[in-house]
Amino acid sequence: MKMMLAACLLVGVWTTSAGAVDLAELAPCKAAAAQLCDHTGGMTWSNLIRCGATLAAQSWRVGSSCRAVLKKYGQL
Repeated sequence: MKMMLAACLLVGVWTTSAGAVDLAELAPCKAAAAQLCDHTGGMTWSNLIRCGATLAAQSWRVGSSCRAVLKKYGQL
């Protein structure tokens, strides 16, 4: 029972840290996001994903460093 609890805890910590997004890594896309994304809903996860999809759809209008960030997070 203790091993199962420890395994579940370890998996939970692993998935949380793997899924965490450092907002400083998104900095290369800040200018493009200010121009192309909708800001009316605030900074929620759904708006971040929607903004990433918008930037990916218009990837020819964003810089190479922003495209690298989009690739890292699976948007391109």
